[in-house]
Amino acid sequence: MMLTKWKDNPILKPSGVGNWEKIAVCNPGAWYEDGKVYLLYRASAETEVYRIYLGLAVSDDGFHFQRVSDKPAYIPKLDFEKGCAEDPRIVKLEDTFYITYACRAHPFTDFNNGNGPEYPDSAPKSLKENLTRTGLLRSKDLKHFERLGPITRDDVDDRDVIIFPEKVNGKYVMVHRPAEWVGLDYGCEKPGIWMAFSDDLIHWEGETLLAQGEEDWQSAKIGGSTPPIRTKHGWLFMFHGVDDKRVYRQGFMMLDPEDPRKIIARSPDFVLEPTKNFEIEGIEHDVVFAVGNVVIKKDLYVYYGGADKVCCVATGNLDDIIAGTMAHPYHQKKKIISI
Repeated sequence: MMLTKWKDNPILKPSGVGNWEKIAVCNPGAWYEDGKVYLLYRASAETEVYRIYLGLAVSDDGFHFQRVSDKPAYIPKLDFEKGCAEDPRIVKLEDTFYITYACRAHPFTDFNNGNGPEYPDSAPKSLKENLTRTGLLRSKDLKHFERLGPITRDDVDDRDVIIFPEKVNGKYVMVHRPAEWVGLDYGCEKPGIWMAFSDDLIHWEGETLLAQGEEDWQSAKIGGSTPPIRTKHGWLFMFHGVDDKRVYRQGFMMLDPEDPRKIIARSPDFVLEPTKNFEIEGIEHDVVFAVGNVVIKKDLYVYYGGADKVCCVATGNLDDIIAGTMAHPYHQKKKIISI
């Protein structure tokens, strides 16, 4: 294991009161600047309808957090996102934050219980089937947001979207996980991680299959977890794997610095798995889901949700993590597949 869970986890628990974070706070995006760590976390008040918001908390040491407000930092309002805003990933390009987040047009549980609206046959598949899309927010302070999305298609369920923190060869880069892109036409049997490129952060092209599950702990699907970190070896990239029992674990790979479509190292071992009660039992069972990471001095702080109910942190020496990942050189099992 290259990560150590903090002994006093969880770092944030549900409020137990109010109308937006009473039952769950989890899956926090993270940013570190001027000696402070900011968490933009997912929150919900109940599971009967399961509407989801984003809240904001701040810390001076990366472990002890205080909520910035008793109100949500972000409330989904537009048609494609009215049901939820969740799992935010934060990057900063020049002086502006960009946040990708998963969203649905109608609350998940309410729609599955038959309470969704009726749509005409001509409506997009994303509305008729309440598929997950990904939105994009722009912000100067993580308190006020401008909506730029959606940035994924309206005919597939597409989440785990992460934008790289800088351009590569003059292009913006993102990874994502379109759930329906499986089969012979796509080169993978189970949902995998794809990569795309853009000039404007809105329109994406050059779709390429980056990675698919290879170990038992990735047998059901894999997806991106946290924004990649540039190192002297390449892009250190955390991803999650889900097995056939729906247990979520986290691992690392290293991507080529000039062509991130190429994996140059990939550890077969996971670095984080659910072991604590608050990671095993919650809204979902057996989940550690990393969404944010920051580097403080020589250590990597990984912020993750436990069982879709609480926020937690694990840390590790960054050099050790890089060395542990690079100890497993990766040989592409097939040529790069693009569609």
